[in-house]
Parts: sequence; C-alpha cells; structure tokens
Amino acid sequence: MSMKVQVNDFVKRQTKSSGKTYSEELSFDFFAKYAQKKLLKNEFIEGYRPEVRIVKLENKYVHKVFCPYVRLTNDTKLSAKIVKRRENEDSYIQIRAMNGDLVDTGSVDLILYRHDILLENNENTTNADWELISINALPEGVESMPMGPITMMRNQLELNGGTKAEYSSDEWAESVRFWQTYAPIEPSEINIGK
Repeated sequence: MSMKVQVNDFVKRQTKSSGKTYSEELSFDFFAKYAQKKLLKNEFIEGYRPEVRIVKLENKYVHKVFCPYVRLTNDTKLSAKIVKRRENEDSYIQIRAMNGDLVDTGSVDLILYRHDILLENNENTTNADWELISINALPEGVESMPMGPITMMRNQLELNGGTKAEYSSDEWAESVRFWQTYAPIEPSEINIGK
C-alpha cells in the first residue's frame, strides 16, 4: 500500500488566531511530509479506528509548536460562546480561558485519516492515501491527548462532521477529566502567558 500524505484543508484552520495548536516556523506541508516518512517506516500509533493513525513529532521539533492550553485554577476566567466548525455542522458551546499561564508543549501528535474514511462524509480535499487532519500539541506531562467530548459525540452519534466510532465509558471519562483540567486560551489573550 502506498503512503502518500497530503494536507487536508481542515487542518489549515490551525493558525495563531484560532485558539488551536499551530506553528509559525513549520508549515503544514512540513508536517505532511514528516508524517509520510514516519508511515513508510511504520512509526505510528493506531488511532480510534484502523483508518486513523497518529504520528509523534520528534522532540527536536516540539518546541516549534505552540500549545494553546492553560491549566484551570479557581482564578481562571472562562468564556463560553456558541460556534460552528463548518457551516453544515451543528453548533456547540466553545469554552476558552481568558487568563492563565500557558503550559509548555510536551509532545505533538499528527493526526492522519485514510482516504476512504474521509470519503465517507465527502471530507477529503486531496486524492492522497492519507491526509493530515489535525496537529495536536500536548501539555508537558500529558502522555496522550483524549479526544474532546464534542468531537466524540459528533462521531458516536454520526452527526455531520463526525466519523463513525464507538467509545468506551473509560474513554468518555478520560476526555471529560482532561477538559476539566485544561482549556484553550482565547487567541486574543495569548500574550498573557509565558
């Protein structure tokens, strides 16, 4: 099987103004080519289904990726707003931290979806075998990043934008626990942290 990896348009929303993981030094094409090399060497972790793979970024690049999270404390001010990821998807409540110290990036996961899984919902934007869907910076000390509960809900209920999946009660609990500990910083507040 070939291992061509290209950039899906969905990941391109991960910019400084998005409140998501991003890099000003490394391009989306860099991440896709890096992931392709790792897939060819069978250096990946299976995702939540066989058509999803996770490639770990080497430590020498990790510091070039921004981790958008703060650890929640009693002093954290939060904002909530109703947003949509894409026009054809249901709205959801987005929680952001308005203050706090940004955590250091501990590791970075590159999330890849195989072409056929993207075709299920017409979400492929290239004809490559694999597409880079997301770049996830993990806070220092966190071994694996649980999927967000909104994404899990969208997947398990097969809503627009979801990719069919079933999750165990432990996976749900780990997701809720993580997102009760960390919150992404509001992009306009990025300079308040480290």
